[in-house]
Amino acid sequence: MDGTMKIKPEKKPLLPRIKRYAGFYVLFLPVLVFLILFHYLPMFGIYFAFTKYNIIKPATWVGLANFERLFGMPNFWTAFTNTIVLSVVKLLLTNLFSVILSLLLNEIAHNGVKKLAQTIIYMPHFMSWVVTASVFQLILAPTTSGLVNQLLISLGVIDKGIYFLGNSATWRGAYYFINIWHDTGWGTIIFLATLTGIDPGIYEAAQIDGAGRWKQMWYITLPSLANTIITVLILNLGKIMNLFESVFVLQNDAVMDVSQVLQTYVYYQTFNSGAIPDYGYTTAIGLFRSLVGMALMLLCNFASNKVRGRGIV
Repeated sequence: MDGTMKIKPEKKPLLPRIKRYAGFYVLFLPVLVFLILFHYLPMFGIYFAFTKYNIIKPATWVGLANFERLFGMPNFWTAFTNTIVLSVVKLLLTNLFSVILSLLLNEIAHNGVKKLAQTIIYMPHFMSWVVTASVFQLILAPTTSGLVNQLLISLGVIDKGIYFLGNSATWRGAYYFINIWHDTGWGTIIFLATLTGIDPGIYEAAQIDGAGRWKQMWYITLPSLANTIITVLILNLGKIMNLFESVFVLQNDAVMDVSQVLQTYVYYQTFNSGAIPDYGYTTAIGLFRSLVGMALMLLCNFASNKVRGRGIV
């Protein structure tokens, strides 16, 4: 010991501290109210998952009957499977193309050209899914106005137009393509931020040692991106049960077997079932979806601990 005594700073009373930072508390108040109203109070709605409830009759307790009905519905399991498949494949493809685009953008030497290219590929993200769906329904239409079909016919690839968004065999491929176009550019932001943080001296040393562009990318750039890629995948994996808007605006009755997901299943059960909606049943679906999402988050946290040595938060 050096003989010195560490003096702990004296804590000021709570009330003076609150008065001192009153402005910050006032700024935080709307956020707190929002969290309570839209995140914490709705938790008490879990009760309705165990009841039979509609807007005409009061809620009656039915226990696990809603879950028995839920797990016995073939359409539910189809929607659940579609949710997992569409979300996971979309996540993997979007991240793959985001990494590729990031690497290509990072190789552009001219700053003006680089910024122009970034702006162009970011723009689709700011287009609403309703507008995106309308545009691609025209582009992929089987009529003479469909650009893709007319191009394929002129090249002799097909004899007649294909309804890409109205055929179960082609719908998923079209869906993945549209999502890549819409979201890939925005996803490059995180990876570009990582690339700009790599020490240029490493590239200079590699160049002196005779490493070309490809070797620099393989042995320096990609290893530097690996941790970010894994982190993005882990964080997004916990959100795969929230798939709705991008599917809803592109699906139709002809492709429900491959496009129906849990969120759209709840929507149709509530608003398009042709009968008085049973909110207890749809709440049970929401509770099941939340439990699966929680399990995925715990899995992500475990994977993050293994990969990064710390959790996702």
